Amino acid sequence: MPKHHFVDYVKLYLRSGRGGAGCVSFRREKFVPLGGPDGGDGGDGGSILLRGNAQYWTLLDLKYRKFIHAPSGEPGKGARKNGRRGEDIILEVPLGTVARDADTDELLAEIETDGQQVCILRGGRGGLGNWHFRSATNQAPEYAQPGTEGQERTVILELKLLADVGLVGFPNAGKSTLLAVLTDAKPEIADYPFTTLTPNLGIVRTRDYRSFVLADIPGIIEGASEGRGLGVQFLRHIERNAVLLFLVPVDAPDVVGQYRILRQELRNYSPELEQTPHLLALSKCDLADADRLAQLQAELAAAGLQAHVFSSATQQGLESLRDRLWQLLQEANPPQPVGNQPWRPAP
Repeated sequence: MPKHHFVDYVKLYLRSGRGGAGCVSFRREKFVPLGGPDGGDGGDGGSILLRGNAQYWTLLDLKYRKFIHAPSGEPGKGARKNGRRGEDIILEVPLGTVARDADTDELLAEIETDGQQVCILRGGRGGLGNWHFRSATNQAPEYAQPGTEGQERTVILELKLLADVGLVGFPNAGKSTLLAVLTDAKPEIADYPFTTLTPNLGIVRTRDYRSFVLADIPGIIEGASEGRGLGVQFLRHIERNAVLLFLVPVDAPDVVGQYRILRQELRNYSPELEQTPHLLALSKCDLADADRLAQLQAELAAAGLQAHVFSSATQQGLESLRDRLWQLLQEANPPQPVGNQPWRPAP
C-alpha cells in the first residue's frame, strides 16, 4: 500500500437528521363534513453509525469527507400517513478504529469485530400528528408536535491496528526485513533510519495451516513518548497487539540498554503495555561470531533476560521463532472453539 494511502487519523463534523414535523389534518370526505383528526407522524431523522469492515485497513475513504450530514425525516401527511424516516449513514471503518468527541475527548465507540455496528449520532425523533391528541374534551386538536433536532458533534477517528504480534524496535532493527521473510508483505527496506513510515501488516503461516497477523510498527527512538522522532503518531498501534516482539540487532552498542529504553518508552506512553506478553529477539545474528553471541548471552543473563537469536538473511532460528510466537499467542488467548470452527487468536 502506498504511504499516502495509509490514513490512521481523521477529524469529521457529523450531524444527524432532524425529525419530521407531525401533521395537523382533519378527515374531509363526501358525507363526512365533521371528520376527526387524521394527521400522521413525522419520520425520524437519519442516524450516523460506524460499522467494522475486516476488508478495510485504513481510514482513507473518510479523509476527504469532512462534513457528513444525515437526511432529515419527512413531515407527516393527512389520512394518518407517516412521513418517511431519514436514511441512516453508515461509515465503514477498519477494525481497531476508536471514535472520540473532539471537544470533550469522550470515548464514543471502539470497533473491534467485523460487522460490529455502533450508533454515534442518533437522528431526531419525528413529531406526533394531531391524531394522537384527540380526546373526549378536545375532538378537533389543531396542533401537532414538531420534530426534534438532530445531534451534531466533531468526531475524531483513530485507527489502532489490530494485530496478533507487533514488532517493536529502533529504526534499522530489522523489523521490515523480518516481516518480508515471514509473510507475503512487501514493506520498503533500506539501510537508513525511518524507512518504515506507515505500519505494515502480514500473515505468518505456521505448522498445521495455522496463521497469525504480524504488524511492523514504525521505528521508535528514545523520547518517542514525548513526541521525538515519529513521536506518539504510531505508538497507538502497539496498544492493540496481543503479543509484542522486541527486536534488537546483535551489532547494537548496548543490547540490554536498547531493550530497556524500548520498554520504558512504551511504559511512558501507556502503563497497561507493561502487562502485554512479549518476547525479546536479537536480529542479524549472521553479523556476529560465536564469541560475540556468547558475550551477548552472558550480558542478558546478568540482566535477568533471555532472548531468541535469529537471522532474516540466513533464516537461522526463524522456524523456532514462529513456534514461540504462536505459543505466546495461545497463552495470551486460550482457545475457545465453537462447533467445528477452527480457532484463531483474537486480536
